[in-house]
Amino acid sequence: MAYVTKLFNKNFLEYASYVIKDRAIPHINDGLKPVQRRILHSLFEMDDGKFNKVANVVGHSMKYHPHGDASIYSALVVLANKDLFLEKQGNFGNILTGDPPSAARYIECRLLPLAKDVLFNPKITDYENSYDGRNKEPITFPAKIPIVLIQGAEGIAVGMSTRILPHNFIEVLEAVKASLEDDQHLLFPDFITGGLADVSEYNDGNGKILVRAKLDTKDPKRIIIREVPFGSTTESLIASIESAAKKNKIKISSINDYSTDHVEIEIKLARGVHTRDTVDALFAFTDCESSISVNCLVIKDQQPALLSISELISFYSKSLTEVLKAELKLEERELLDKLHAKTLEQIFVEERIYKKIEKMKTHDSVIKAVITGFEPFHKMIKREVTKEDVDTLLKIPIRRISLYDINKAKKEIDEIKGRLKEIKKLLNNLIAYAIDYLDGIISKYGDSYKRKTEIISFEKVDVREAAQRNLKLKYDRNTGYLGYEVSGNVLFDVSQYDRILIIRKTGAYSVVDAPERLFVDKGMLYCGFVDEKTTANTVFSLIFKNKTTGFPFIKRCKIEKFILNKGYSIVPDNCTVIKLTTDTACSISLEYKPKPRLKVLKEDFILSNYLVKGVKAGGVRLANKEVKSAKFIRSIEEQEQLKL
Repeated sequence: MAYVTKLFNKNFLEYASYVIKDRAIPHINDGLKPVQRRILHSLFEMDDGKFNKVANVVGHSMKYHPHGDASIYSALVVLANKDLFLEKQGNFGNILTGDPPSAARYIECRLLPLAKDVLFNPKITDYENSYDGRNKEPITFPAKIPIVLIQGAEGIAVGMSTRILPHNFIEVLEAVKASLEDDQHLLFPDFITGGLADVSEYNDGNGKILVRAKLDTKDPKRIIIREVPFGSTTESLIASIESAAKKNKIKISSINDYSTDHVEIEIKLARGVHTRDTVDALFAFTDCESSISVNCLVIKDQQPALLSISELISFYSKSLTEVLKAELKLEERELLDKLHAKTLEQIFVEERIYKKIEKMKTHDSVIKAVITGFEPFHKMIKREVTKEDVDTLLKIPIRRISLYDINKAKKEIDEIKGRLKEIKKLLNNLIAYAIDYLDGIISKYGDSYKRKTEIISFEKVDVREAAQRNLKLKYDRNTGYLGYEVSGNVLFDVSQYDRILIIRKTGAYSVVDAPERLFVDKGMLYCGFVDEKTTANTVFSLIFKNKTTGFPFIKRCKIEKFILNKGYSIVPDNCTVIKLTTDTACSISLEYKPKPRLKVLKEDFILSNYLVKGVKAGGVRLANKEVKSAKFIRSIEEQEQLKL
């Protein structure tokens, strides 16, 4: 058993680690999941400027991805619909309507220039073996922009999940620029679908936001949805509206979808219903408004890390300078190699060092003669002349030596030296260079990435307030049933979200949602709404008697605290309610059971003489006599006072 437990724990941890690191959670360095990185790597390898069939891209990616082709295809479609790195040709589905894409064999894609500008540089990319050891794949790309913030990410792993919302391309780069200058630039989500967003609880990427559809409400009898909220499509939105209409939460006569490249859903309202009465109900009962919880979970230093947007921006500002520095260092090394080769070639030709090998008979003596020939010029040569350098020089064709252009060679060397000076200057001013680089990207691509989601402030609609009270709450005295699906006397209009206080003749009471059909009692004492206004102002005055002695008691209270659907008693044990009222301007009239030597058989009490106490209070005894009946009456003075 211990062996099995140990084996299970070990295998589960390995599985959990694999799912977290290699499938579901994006890496902080390039903001990509492994399948996305493998797709882009395949496209870089296949890139020839022409479109590639998605089926071919999927097949090529299978060399690196140890899972099925379906996951690659769906990930590629999602990546292409971000409109960031891939150019599409064919039907890739419609993110607005929810229409599915065509099969992989019918659609094509290729890399956009932006992908090559900000991702691709194999000379500074770290590679590892693919799952079968036959190929090399990048561990992460040397990304120069915060891809995870621009295109967003969603993933569910073992015991954790991530949901990073997409942000505006230009705003993200501006935030990185601000971070490079030790400033701060607040970032808020921006969705391809547009819509409205309230970011008051965004909490720097680890809170929640409210999103809404953009409605055209100019016509009092018609509402047109122009933009759908993030996470919804026209299809899902229409389905939610139709469902709400079937449940009588909103009243519409018809709904028509005219969406193409832009959303246009027309909602025609029912007779007698106007736009101003329906907007809140759309937000409350349909997908026209929804709340999205977010958390920025990424892989950092080989383990999951929960970061804020500000922390991500700070990381990417440092990462950008490191990538640019690596590129400059690489270019510097390549230019120094080129300068060395050009200098050797110039001296070799101009000083006719090749003449020194004419009388040499062995390969070693030839190499030695050439190296010796360069000794007088060691000040011009910045590094040691190697055997490999000599081999390269000896391969120069005679024709090239005869046509050697001294001035052209000097110009090329001067250009290399000039660029080396520029690189040295840039390396000493990396922050300014990074800002200039971002400015160049913004200038080049800024017009293609305008903000689409409008940031506003709005309050979440309370479904109880937005619900229309179009259901008739009825009570059938003969059967004791209460509800809007009961046949009986109509008490008042309710909605499905109203809460109702019910007091039975036994003194038991409870608060329930407006019921379809509920047995309450054949002698229900009270039924009414429960809300802040009613709860605060309603005083329940009741006459009850002790079942053993028959003595009458009065109790006045408010019902302010309760648990939904939980049963309570408004009177003490072994007591029963005789009369109940919510009228405060009345008196009590008691009639006692006749007994020997009992002279007073009827007695009145003023209701206002008794204090309003808590619902758990035991009540005040009115008399040491057995009560026969009780009623609440209103005197002429009290009636006049009530009118005033």
